[in-house]
Amino acid sequence: MKPQTPPQTYRVKSFGCQMNVYDGERMGELLAERGIVPAPEGEEADLVILNTCHIREKAAEKVYSDIGRLVAAGKEAGKAPLVAVAGCVAQAEGEEIMARAPAVSIVVGPQAYHRLPEMLDRAAQGERATDTDMPAIAKFDALPARRKRGPSAFLTVQEGCDKFCTYCVVPYTRGAEISRPFSHLVAEAHKLVEAGAKEITLLGQNVNAWAGEDEKGRTVGLGGLIRRLAQIDGLERIRYTTSHPNDMEDELIAAHGEVEKLMPYLHLPVQSGNDRVLKAMNRQHTAESYLRLIERFRAARPDIALSGDFIVGFPGETEAEFADTLSIVDEVRYAACFSFKYSPRPGTPAATMEGQIPPEIMDERLQRLQQRIGQHQLAFNRASVGKTCTVLVERKGRHEGQWLGKSPWLQSVHFTGEHAIGDLVEVTLAEAGPNSLGGILRQTVTV
Repeated sequence: MKPQTPPQTYRVKSFGCQMNVYDGERMGELLAERGIVPAPEGEEADLVILNTCHIREKAAEKVYSDIGRLVAAGKEAGKAPLVAVAGCVAQAEGEEIMARAPAVSIVVGPQAYHRLPEMLDRAAQGERATDTDMPAIAKFDALPARRKRGPSAFLTVQEGCDKFCTYCVVPYTRGAEISRPFSHLVAEAHKLVEAGAKEITLLGQNVNAWAGEDEKGRTVGLGGLIRRLAQIDGLERIRYTTSHPNDMEDELIAAHGEVEKLMPYLHLPVQSGNDRVLKAMNRQHTAESYLRLIERFRAARPDIALSGDFIVGFPGETEAEFADTLSIVDEVRYAACFSFKYSPRPGTPAATMEGQIPPEIMDERLQRLQQRIGQHQLAFNRASVGKTCTVLVERKGRHEGQWLGKSPWLQSVHFTGEHAIGDLVEVTLAEAGPNSLGGILRQTVTV
């Protein structure tokens, strides 16, 4: 490759989970340290980073399609951007990307993006650079101070996974489970609040696997970390995602009933309602143990909203086994859910299992599941009508004087009034739809 002019502007396109959103923000902060700024809306960027997700089928092919579009847009504009591929597809298929896509100058995995500035220097000299090393803690130590990101912010506390569910590539693309040090997390949370965050969502592939030593040298889990973060003045709301049923400790359950700043919302994936399927998935829990865990959370916090993840059409799943999934949806009565058709990922045990389900059967089951989930979501929203709660204002709505924000139960709420982004306001929930609620403004909450 020929030497290139160092980029002045950038754009990060993040796909997939909230952790990719966090990583995208951190890459932007790294670039800002170099004086590289976000490209103005509607203008082509000098540097485009595709921050990829490898969970779904054909993820790599979608990356190549995006690269092709970037190249075509660059030719039309008379200047091709510097293209970097980051994230889990980069980790899994870095060499293949470099071989198939000559337009890509940089491939960097999710644990190595702290070295992005040095890789840009190499790219400016005409050298293509690949880094898929996995030094997770070193990455966080090398990242710059947090910058203002709005009233809600993500904070990664844990990365990697040791569970090895048979359908999942995360252990191979994100590595083994690691927990960031307690003191580092408290310091970063303080920085986020100083930068304007009023709500922090703690992130991890298995966030409740986090463990560390507090200021007194005591071993604590996620519940202990949440209790410490709740002491930060100006931090009004705490959330966390994504949890695994097998890592749920008594202290975290108790925190839901005892820590006022911990929002009444829990995302706890179950994936299937059938024990044979769960065993084939290597989930290491049963439908019954999952339901008993839900009971404990509801006992600690009766108004808690629950969400989950489901996979339909896992290899060998029968109609009767799928019916068990519908049954667990009815029993839990989720406020929200994510549901997907099984997608075989290369290198995972499930990809070579017998009994792969035809696509048309998966389509039909997913439609039925989503219809059932939607019924419960609407019922949960309707049951919220008449409640008065605080809403964190996140952005302007489409209409004059309209604002959008989140309720404590992570519902989208729209209302009208004179306010600003970042305000906590008291709203009476007055009308419910399947995906949002309308509210009547009462007053601003003084914090």
